[in-house]
Amino acid sequence: MGPPKNAVRSISQEAFDEVVKENVDDLGMDPTEALQDAIQTLTLQGVDLSGIVTCVPGEGSVKDNPVIHCLDRLNQLNAGPSNQIADETVELLNKLTELCNSKGSGNAAIASRNGGVEIICSICSKVQKGCEHAIVSALKALAFLLHDLQSRETFRASDGPKLVVGIITDGFENIDILSSGFAVIAAAATGNEVLKELFVELKIEELILRVLSVKREASIQSVYDAIWVLLTPDDNRVLASQVFGYARKFAKIGIARALVDSIRAGLSSSSLVSASIALKAVAVNDEICTSISENGGVDAVLVCIDDSSEQGNKTVAKVCCSLLCKLAGSDANKTAIVEKKGMDRLIKLSARFFDDPSVLQEIMAVISVLSLRSPENAARAIEAGAGELALQAMQKFPAAQQMQKNSCLMIRNLVARNAANRTLLLNSGVEKHIRVAKQNHVSCKEAATDALRDLGLDDYNV
Repeated sequence: MGPPKNAVRSISQEAFDEVVKENVDDLGMDPTEALQDAIQTLTLQGVDLSGIVTCVPGEGSVKDNPVIHCLDRLNQLNAGPSNQIADETVELLNKLTELCNSKGSGNAAIASRNGGVEIICSICSKVQKGCEHAIVSALKALAFLLHDLQSRETFRASDGPKLVVGIITDGFENIDILSSGFAVIAAAATGNEVLKELFVELKIEELILRVLSVKREASIQSVYDAIWVLLTPDDNRVLASQVFGYARKFAKIGIARALVDSIRAGLSSSSLVSASIALKAVAVNDEICTSISENGGVDAVLVCIDDSSEQGNKTVAKVCCSLLCKLAGSDANKTAIVEKKGMDRLIKLSARFFDDPSVLQEIMAVISVLSLRSPENAARAIEAGAGELALQAMQKFPAAQQMQKNSCLMIRNLVARNAANRTLLLNSGVEKHIRVAKQNHVSCKEAATDALRDLGLDDYNV
């Protein structure tokens, strides 16, 4: 069997340098031209050059690269006595973090390709208690280096999961260790089913619950990030992810309830976004969604939606609507949301952000779920103003494909079991906007057809 289509080819630093050298020696190119030609030729051939140090011959060497220099010196220091971490080590780790945090520099790839993950894991394994500053610096650097499949596999081969979980457990009282440690877990588990499984085998859910319960006032965002990464099926190498089972395990021991408590306690905007995404990742079935509501989750999310409207925070508005949509999948929660004037609050939110179709589409998604198979809720939605929202939004944003599609889906659920709504929406003139969406956007065709059919129109397939 040959290599898969679109497979990425790799090249060593030595082979790359040799290509540049041949351009100079055999083709007579000047050094700058030789370098650019090598980069262009290899890129066209589908060679992955990430992590390759590209320098003009005669103007420096690979060893002069600041990332390589950091790694070489860290390696030398790491070879010293295992119970000593020099101040220089910490300075170098901080420098490496700074270099790898430079967007577009490719430094993280250079570092991981040249042994950075192995070096830092080795340093972490040697640091003694009392050197928390060194551990924090090492973990911060490591989180940046775990940027692709290869670096994460190197982390796994270096026994990284067990190492980091041990560091977090031993350094539980240090907020910086918790924050940087869970940042490493989030980075490592991204797109890697094997590492997710290893962390779960290490009972990471118990450690997460302990942090959420004991350190709630600290609001450690990386803990929320780690939860949703661990529960996201994002590894395209596997046919069946195990994250659904992990989510049920997380909920069973109380993580969903702890997340609700965190959201109710009041978080910064960025932490609230991460916590909401984490809670949505845990809410994988009706039982969990219902338990979240019973523990005050619906109330907490509705308050956050109100606050996002008052503060003009579109990001929080979208994320909280997305979470509410997931919770509304439970029929019991549908009733609770409507009884708490959820429809009115959503329409109020739409008025606040009517200039942004990305917010409107999330609001429509919630109303659509609330109205599904419920003529009473559909009637309540129309009373709140869902019909006007659909008409005005479709008219104002004809090019917003996802919003147009969500509007069609919402209209269908509003009228499918409610004849009165059918008449009201047809009289409003919404039909022509549905037909425009169907004609202009392939992604809207099915939803628009269904909306026209459930509006009672015979020519819905035209």
